[in-house]
Amino acid sequence: MPKIAHARCGSTWEFDGAGILFDCDGVLVDSVDAAAPAWEEWALRHAPAFDFRRDAPHGMRPSEVVAGLVGPEAASSATAELVALEVEAAVATREIPGAAQLVRSLPREAWAVVTSSNRVVATARLRASGVRRPVVLVTAEDVIRGKPAPDPYLLGAQRLGRAPADCIVFEDSVPGIRSARAAGVGAVIGVGSGSRAGGPDLVVADLGGMQWHEGALVIAAAEVG
Repeated sequence: MPKIAHARCGSTWEFDGAGILFDCDGVLVDSVDAAAPAWEEWALRHAPAFDFRRDAPHGMRPSEVVAGLVGPEAASSATAELVALEVEAAVATREIPGAAQLVRSLPREAWAVVTSSNRVVATARLRASGVRRPVVLVTAEDVIRGKPAPDPYLLGAQRLGRAPADCIVFEDSVPGIRSARAAGVGAVIGVGSGSRAGGPDLVVADLGGMQWHEGALVIAAAEVG
């Protein structure tokens, strides 16, 4: 159950005055059809046995995945090549239902995006999907340790000027949920059925049915994780 102060009425939950930290891919944007061709083209040259849709460890930084496939010596140049391909393919990114409307309604000082993607990739995907870019954007380059370490969400909360315990995290991946838990956030909302494996506090299908009302985040049709 969420540790942060909340009110509940059936399947509707209300969180008053919380900071909101969103993962990007799988939470705000659907980037699978954008990422897969980029990774497939990259893998033809660097890791022919790798299949993105089958093998990609979601929630981890691309540089860490690449290093595991090509080795640490070749990782830097191989990651740069992958990032360039991902930026080019970002035009195929689509909004997760409800994401654009929700973030448009949020005060800019109330929310941030905390992603394992590189900054140029995350920015390109947000732009292509029509989801507003946040003032606070924490990306792969901003931390020494990526998810599932707590560093990304600790930094996101810090840049919002909030204590982690006063923040809600929206995540779709197990490494992301573990990162949020390790950071000590007040609540973890899983997005999509695949998030259940990480043990979030609540689960929603997408970001539809949510609204910011008089300083509170209201989440309808949430199920206890």
